[in-house]
Amino acid sequence: MSANKHRTSLKDLAKELGVSIATVSRALRNSPEIGKDMQEKVKDLAQKLNYRPNPFAQGLRKDAPKIIGVVVPNLLTHYYAAVLDGIEEEATKSGYSVISANSHEDFNAEAKAIDNFISMHVEGIIACLAQSTTDYAHYEEIAKMGIPLVFFGRTYMTDKFSSVTANGDEAAQLATQHLIDHGSKRIAFIGGPNHLDMVRRRKHGYLEALRENKIPIDRELVSCDIIDYDVALKNTTTLLQKPNRPDAILAFNDIITFAAFTAVKDMGLNIPEDVAIIGFTDDAHAAYVTPRLSAIVDQSKLMGQTACSLLLKAVGGDKTIYKKIVPQKLVIRDTSIKTGKAEAARKS
Repeated sequence: MSANKHRTSLKDLAKELGVSIATVSRALRNSPEIGKDMQEKVKDLAQKLNYRPNPFAQGLRKDAPKIIGVVVPNLLTHYYAAVLDGIEEEATKSGYSVISANSHEDFNAEAKAIDNFISMHVEGIIACLAQSTTDYAHYEEIAKMGIPLVFFGRTYMTDKFSSVTANGDEAAQLATQHLIDHGSKRIAFIGGPNHLDMVRRRKHGYLEALRENKIPIDRELVSCDIIDYDVALKNTTTLLQKPNRPDAILAFNDIITFAAFTAVKDMGLNIPEDVAIIGFTDDAHAAYVTPRLSAIVDQSKLMGQTACSLLLKAVGGDKTIYKKIVPQKLVIRDTSIKTGKAEAARKS
């Protein structure tokens, strides 16, 4: 039997050794009823086949809970909280419970959470990559073990796992075009780490809009760094201190958006007259700052519901690899139309 086919069970160990399941169970618990030689044989095989005990399964209990594991990069943001809300709502309809883990954008925490979910024998996993994740061995193990998994937002191995993403490239291109149409000429893109597919998609849309409008691409206006408020604040300030500063900013997510918003105000510049801003962020937060923020808004709860629906299909035996796109919406408010263009925009 191969350890790569599925999660090894007591039954698998017993069959391999030609003994009863009870014997294997007792050997793993160091029962004095089982000789030392047999204990060692069972433990050696368990290690070889990557056996993990299931803490939820007590014998053959029919009421053992059905658990889905979810790992997100930052539960403090509205986006991930709303995605989780959608997952929980969809899971509950089908009798599943949800255990969530916050990776805090840290690879080690993410890998540990995945390992814990495997040990818990969850029915399946929904995940969004941490920004520091560049080693994907823990997901490759999931694929080998045949554990159902769906990525959302930031994805990997989309040939092996279903995924739910937003149309970030199209949304970024639309937002950049809007900034160009309403008076901005030097538009900066402030993003996250370049290895994240979500960053690449949004940056691609921004660059495509510049190309279509025959605006020269100035690499000094593209700032991609870690997703951190203080780092984004510093990087935005550096851009704004340049002699030929940007007159507009497209910001990658809510953390970077509000860091950029603060940097512009701290320098005594006016929004949108001096620097226009559009950010990928939550709609509710965008509406309650002054001036009100033009934003690219996720349907984050729908993204969670969609991811959970795909996972439950996989748990039920569906082997299809789905690639679902949940569209984003560009909501125009006060931060993206420069003076002199606003009246024309209202009449258009």
